[in-house]
Amino acid sequence: MQTILGSNGQIGHELAKELYENYTKEIRLVSRKPQKIHDSDELVSADLLDFNETNNAISGSDIVYFTVGLPMDSEMWMKQFSKILDNVIEACKIHQSKLVFFDNTYMYPKTSAIQYENTIFSPSGKKSLVRAQLADKIIKEMEANELKSVVCRAPEFYGPEKTQSITNTMIFSNIKAKRKLKIPISDSTLRTLIWTPDASRAMALIGNTDDAYGQTWHLPCDRSLTYKEMINIADKIENEKLSYSIIKLWKFKVGSLFNKNAKELLELLPRYEVDNLFNSDKFKKRFPSFPVTSFESGIRQILVK
Repeated sequence: MQTILGSNGQIGHELAKELYENYTKEIRLVSRKPQKIHDSDELVSADLLDFNETNNAISGSDIVYFTVGLPMDSEMWMKQFSKILDNVIEACKIHQSKLVFFDNTYMYPKTSAIQYENTIFSPSGKKSLVRAQLADKIIKEMEANELKSVVCRAPEFYGPEKTQSITNTMIFSNIKAKRKLKIPISDSTLRTLIWTPDASRAMALIGNTDDAYGQTWHLPCDRSLTYKEMINIADKIENEKLSYSIIKLWKFKVGSLFNKNAKELLELLPRYEVDNLFNSDKFKKRFPSFPVTSFESGIRQILVK
């Protein structure tokens, strides 16, 4: 049995499809209100803040994938995320389940330095601090050999369907809706984005590769591009010149005075002022046959559907 915690999100959804197609038909989907993807999926409704419910959800699992997401609410993250992960770790130990932890890059320095698996954490902001604490918990478990686990880390998403990210919301969703595009902070800094199905496929591969455990892996991405270059690709697909405006940091700061969502974004925005360079060579060398989706292919899939 392979179990996905947080199965309703885009990463969990794509992960379930990949596991079913290439690894196992015995899949358990866990969330507060899980929804079937395949007829054979086992559904478990659970509040992961409750240890008994978490323990029941993980019972009998060979591999557990942690793809849990919370709303962009710093106070909620500080109150809930650590407790959720503690419950999951304890339950995995009880049932001797392997844990695949899906991580992001919030805790990395917000500089133009290339990000590697061994980059030292430098959290700035509440959400960044929480993500650093979560990753540290898993790393300590790996180092103590008390839990067979692995960290799968990804930068910002772009992708189809329910993919949620700043880039999808401000750019690709607006292209599809025929609205003016909005670029956060700068159109000339390099961005490393990951295609959401690639993130899920890579995580399934790592979870089912025994010697991948006990390490941190950067999930595979295409080359880094500027937003201007991404929009040039979209121009060709749409066969028109797409116009856009650049939303400067001061505008986000003004918006944050009136909009909670804008306020929650502020700690992430310094990364858009400089190149964001996420290196995934380790994965590509270990799994050279893994097909990484190009920006040209990914943007076309978003816009043509």
